[in-house]
Amino acid sequence: MAVENGHTNNGFIGDEIARDADKEKDTCDDQDEDGDDRVNWSKPIEFLMSCISMNVGLGNIWRFPFVAYENGGGAFLVPYILVLIFLGRPMYYLEACLGQFMSRGNVKIFESMALGLKGIGYGQLLATVSVATYYCSLMAITLLYFVNSFTWNLPWASCDPAWYEISWIKESNVTCVPSKLTSENLNFTGNQLSSAELYFRVEILKELQDITDGIGAPEWRLTICLFVSWMITFAICAKGVLSSGKAAYFLALFPYLILISLLIRAVTLDGASTGIYYFIKPKWEMLLNAKVWYAAVTQCFFSLNIGFGSISMYASYNNFKHNVYRDAMVVTTLDTCTSLLAGTIIFGILGNLAVKMQLDVPDVIKSGGTGLAFISYPEAIARFDFVPWLFAILFFLMLFVLGVGSLVSLQSCAFTVIMDAFPKLKMWQVSLGTALGGFIISLVYITPGGQWIFTMIDFFGGTLIYYVLNICEVILIIYWYGLENISLDIAFMTGRKPGIYWRLCWAVVIPIIFSIVFIYFIITFEPLTYESKPYPLNIISWGWILFAAGVIQPIIWLIYEYFKYMRKTKITDSNLKDALFGHSNWVPKRNRIYLKWKEFKSIKLMERSLKSRSKIVDKLCILIGR
Repeated sequence: MAVENGHTNNGFIGDEIARDADKEKDTCDDQDEDGDDRVNWSKPIEFLMSCISMNVGLGNIWRFPFVAYENGGGAFLVPYILVLIFLGRPMYYLEACLGQFMSRGNVKIFESMALGLKGIGYGQLLATVSVATYYCSLMAITLLYFVNSFTWNLPWASCDPAWYEISWIKESNVTCVPSKLTSENLNFTGNQLSSAELYFRVEILKELQDITDGIGAPEWRLTICLFVSWMITFAICAKGVLSSGKAAYFLALFPYLILISLLIRAVTLDGASTGIYYFIKPKWEMLLNAKVWYAAVTQCFFSLNIGFGSISMYASYNNFKHNVYRDAMVVTTLDTCTSLLAGTIIFGILGNLAVKMQLDVPDVIKSGGTGLAFISYPEAIARFDFVPWLFAILFFLMLFVLGVGSLVSLQSCAFTVIMDAFPKLKMWQVSLGTALGGFIISLVYITPGGQWIFTMIDFFGGTLIYYVLNICEVILIIYWYGLENISLDIAFMTGRKPGIYWRLCWAVVIPIIFSIVFIYFIITFEPLTYESKPYPLNIISWGWILFAAGVIQPIIWLIYEYFKYMRKTKITDSNLKDALFGHSNWVPKRNRIYLKWKEFKSIKLMERSLKSRSKIVDKLCILIGR
């Protein structure tokens, strides 16, 4: 019989009856219940602040505006909001409820729900580590830009003659155009690149045009910035949520002060209205393009951090009765509003850049992501008439703070998994170990060929792995553990029984959307490239190995638990199934709550069993919450 904390789950047909001999002391304080010594947030609002700092990140600033513009402008809001309502918000709420109910990280959550399928959690952990390591490399670049902004003449505003000695610039016959010049001063011909773009590619990245012969050594300035970034994260996580919860106030609120300052500046610039119009102008015909809906799904997941374990991890430090429903609604709404605010700022400033260069807005947008953050935006700032260095400092400081908030959540995922497995370790030791390990791995991204590796890991580790494992997650929770079971758990915990909207989304809409997205991806799959250049076979192979290592985790851990069980117990079909796939460990971790939950669950399931309904009718009633 599977037992954890002396409790077993008797709320399910086929599971063994829970023992009642574990009635230990009964306390009234939800934070200090017997049977669990897990540290909680010092104040409930720290969970909300931490979720805001986690979700409002770089994706809102440099990814959403470009994705929206590229996929129909204002019309993109239609699929995006629909995806948010029927997929993003239900998944966010579900993951938060799982973490709060179990008071454990994602690996322990899946292990408790089905021991043989805890590999889903380890696969998500691999995706989280992949994202965290390349995410910090972006913070290193941001920090270097921030430091270099403390000068009257921004270094990317003018051309450096030494750039013409670079081999690929010579071969391409590139002409550098100073970013600080206005259209009246421009009189260049041939292959033109702005000084902002060359500064990013030559001075910051020292980028290689080909990585057939290797990716080179880490750039020393970025190495220092990378180390500083990881050490800041270590300091914030050194005492777990006791320290990160305090930092969350600053990490969540400070970026909005800068966003408001930049918004005021952006809307007062010449041409701002033109740029904003390009951002919100609806292209309704784009709604018939499947690519737009696919982009809405990927952006929603990327922005809300769904499927990485961060949401359930933060929620696991809540009090059991915390109003997680309210916080989930606040965070998902604020995330979308912030994306729209960032888009208005970015395109307002790009509209000003277009006016000064006498170009159309699309012609000044280099690309989304790093191209928007480190080329287009710095180029626009360089043309500001009033203290451009100040706005550069504010912009890159904002990006760095946003990055810290997101990285803290990613590192905390690994931190929580390790602490759940080895609770006797000291928090600061685990935090330092994960930070140093992350720093060493991240070095690969700040080499001259680092952007090639960044793109590859983002594709395989940050996208493919978690798509596949999200499908596994939904199947396990909704169809194996059961829609009614999880709904009753949430009702007991929050006092709010999930209605037909939540149930239909979890059981029908989300699986259908996941399936369609996965099929669409397979149909439209093309070999990965970087700036239209194919990857060498020996490099891209590592991407597929990473993907395989992530999605095979459930199988690896199932086999491991199978042989582990075989060595200890006499095997029968029934006890093997219960051991590997039973839910007997899925119980609240605090004794007083556990006893009340057991009684609540037994009564509710008995009431349902007494209703004389056919299986089909019963399933339909469960689906609509009757």
